[in-house]
Order: sequence, then structure tokens, then C-alpha cells
Amino acid sequence: MPKEVFGAAHNFLTNPQLMTREEIEKIAAAFVSLGVRKIRLTGGEPLIRNDIADIVEVLKNKVQVPDVAITTNGWLLEKLVPSLKKAGLDRLNVSVDSLDNATAGIMNGLGFKVERVLNAIDAALNENIPVKVNCVVQKGINDHQILDLCEYFRKKKIPVRFIEFMDVGNTNHWDQSKVLSAKEIINLISQKWALEPIGPAYRGEVASRYRYKDGASEIGLISSITEPFCKDCHRARLSADGKLFTCLFTAFSWDVLGCVRAGATALELNDFISRIWKGRLDKYSDERSELIARGEARSKVEMSFIGG
Repeated sequence: MPKEVFGAAHNFLTNPQLMTREEIEKIAAAFVSLGVRKIRLTGGEPLIRNDIADIVEVLKNKVQVPDVAITTNGWLLEKLVPSLKKAGLDRLNVSVDSLDNATAGIMNGLGFKVERVLNAIDAALNENIPVKVNCVVQKGINDHQILDLCEYFRKKKIPVRFIEFMDVGNTNHWDQSKVLSAKEIINLISQKWALEPIGPAYRGEVASRYRYKDGASEIGLISSITEPFCKDCHRARLSADGKLFTCLFTAFSWDVLGCVRAGATALELNDFISRIWKGRLDKYSDERSELIARGEARSKVEMSFIGG
């Protein structure tokens, strides 16, 4: 969230605009009844909600979601680990773009020190919460630190997922020249450690997975820029104010929270969501190159609204 756009004067959403815990429960129950088996709480930063552990507990025990995960920048994580464990959290993804404080501070835009995040990861491991690390790679910024990240997290048996720098939103200063391709990343890592490809852990997994032949965990590559995966995407994204987005790269949404607050029954809510999903035609990643070649710009929702 660039400071020049989302600074102190930015008009952030207020509490009445946000889904309450009860509304999250209703909407999540509708998705589960339609076949959803995994819910990820992401952001923005999900841990700034003071009821985040309660939300996890509701999803696990009342809605009975089989797999509840959180993606976080890790800054507020360490103190919350015990309550998240007690609530039943299944997994964590933590963003670590660099082990160097200066580089990490540039990429997170706030000068956050990475040691605090690494300590939080250790706290989660001590509570037996599985952790994956997400790293967005930008050429000329942190690409020279890829091997350092691999070395550090190999020792802890933590998978690292390297993500091509994507043109999400309208404010992240994306430029094709800053993209280090997944193929380049895997070639770099394989020069130091022997790797072998492994299949997806589930249908529609967006990361191409490789394991170290010496058994020291694995890495993943998310290649939305160079190898789009629209054709098998089955992710729905719900913003904090209850808008449903069927693609990471769209500005168009449906007001699910408005449907709930208008008094929709469970059956009516299910029907509303089902009709949206059946009618989706999104395939921006497949169309990106052609749109860029034609000089067409597309307005997109910011990732801080809907996560990855």
C-alpha cells in the first residue's frame, strides 16, 4: 500500500462498512454449502482485526470449514500465535521479501524490521502451526537475495513460494522490466541445490512445486505473468466490506454483504452467490499480453482490498 496513496489522509473504511463476525459467518456458511473447503483470511493485513482469533474459531467450529488459513505480513503475529492456535487455525502464510532490513523496509514501504517477522514465524512453528513463506520478487530490488532466503528457510523446513511481480491494482508501480520470471528463479536456485518437480497438492494450486532432492523442504513458483493459470482458477475473493470479486485483476464486484443486510435467507444468499460464480468470464492473465500490446489499461481492485 504505497504511502503516497494510502497515507495518513487516506479515507479508510469505517466499522459500519465492514463485515461483522456474524455476517462473515453467514457468508462463509453459504460458500461452504456450495462446496468451498478452504477459506483464507488475508488482506490488507488481517491481524489488525482485534477479533481475528474469534473469526477463526467461528469458521472452524461453527461453519466447520475444513481448512482455515491466514496470510499475514507477520508484524502483529507473535503475540497472536497462542490464540490462533487455540482457535484452530490450520496454516499460516507469512510474507518475507528479504532477510535484509533495508531491502525489506523498502518493499513493505514502512521500514519494518524483518527480525520481528522471523521471530513470529518461530513462535508459530513452536505451536506446531504449519508455515509457508511468500516472497514477491522484483528485479533489481530483492532478486539477488533469493538464495539467502532459500538457505535460511531450508534449515527450518519451511516452503518458500516465489511470486512473480504482478500488475495487481493501480498503484504498485508495476513494470514488465521488473519481473523476474519463474523460469529464471528456478534456474538460479537449481544451480546451487538439486531440485525435482512435484505435482500439485490439490486441484487448481497456483504454485508450481519443486522439492530439494536432499529432502530439505520445497519451493513454489507463482507465475501469473509468464505462465497464466486462469483456465483452472477456482478462487473467489471477498473484500472486508463484503464485495465478491471473481478475479484478482478486476474492478467489478457484487455486493454480497448488501444482500445479507437486505435480509436474504440462506437459500437466497446461496442462489445469489451461485449465479455470480456460474456467470464468470474472467481471464485477465491470459489476455494481459494482448491488452498491453494494444496499449489498453484496465482498472483493477487493489490487492489490499482482496488479498492474493
